[in-house]
Amino acid sequence: MSGRVENIDIAIPNKKNVFPYIAWIIIGLKLIIVWYLGYFLITGYQNSELHFGTTFFFFILAGFVAQMVDGALGMAYGVSCTSLLLFLGVPPKLASASVHTSEIFTTGVSGLSHIRFKNIDKSLFFKIVITGVIGASLGAYLLSGVFDGDVIKPYISIYLLGLGIYIFTKAFKKREESRPKTKYASFLAFFGGLLDAIGGGGWGPIVTSNLLSQGHSPRHTIGTVNTAEFFVTYFATAVFVFVLGVQHLDIVLGLVIGGVIAAPLGAYLASKIKPKLLLILVSVLIVATSTWGIVQAFLL
Repeated sequence: MSGRVENIDIAIPNKKNVFPYIAWIIIGLKLIIVWYLGYFLITGYQNSELHFGTTFFFFILAGFVAQMVDGALGMAYGVSCTSLLLFLGVPPKLASASVHTSEIFTTGVSGLSHIRFKNIDKSLFFKIVITGVIGASLGAYLLSGVFDGDVIKPYISIYLLGLGIYIFTKAFKKREESRPKTKYASFLAFFGGLLDAIGGGGWGPIVTSNLLSQGHSPRHTIGTVNTAEFFVTYFATAVFVFVLGVQHLDIVLGLVIGGVIAAPLGAYLASKIKPKLLLILVSVLIVATSTWGIVQAFLL
């Protein structure tokens, strides 16, 4: 009996004392980015600096498709969105910057929801959030200030192709139950954040998939990784804005509009379509678009 009481005393205060503060931090950071982007959106419209041509509707479509996938599957928004933007001819640095900016809105809501329903492992959260932010910030700086976009674009397509194949194989794997163990979580988060910023996606497939394979609870793994993802995308976006400035509002707005429209439909699909089929569909989409990027770079 005493052992059970001791476990309850340890578990409950941690959740009550820490995560309400994190929730308020998320809300505060979201308000800052809304004000900042809203200012540029209004001034850009007043000065006729924003141009919404036919391509804008393709950005909406990209956001719609990516959010449908993410809402139904729980991952692959970034990798799906980036694959489509590269396919549309958007430079890698602008594609990743736009995807991360739009993800601030979706991951913030997701993180608050997981905090509300206590889907977070405190120990795991602090193991991945700091190194994830460092990796993402470094990746954003390298992509925007060091790497040549034209040179790195085909290699990003190769990376996305690999992720697409990996997601495809997950459709045919059965998750084995085992005692949870956390190996190299901090390094995994750094690596996931770095590649996520450079490639425009991969945090979920890399970090979530590896932690699940170690036997962690799906509920707490997804909740913890999704909440940490808000901070990863936020600081990556801050680096992109600092180095590149605000020059991709039309892409961001298109992705957000498409995502808002698709969000309820994605939730509906999640309840109707089998996860195996969804994994196959999203992997085929990623493989097809990234393969086309590779063909364009090396054969055309």
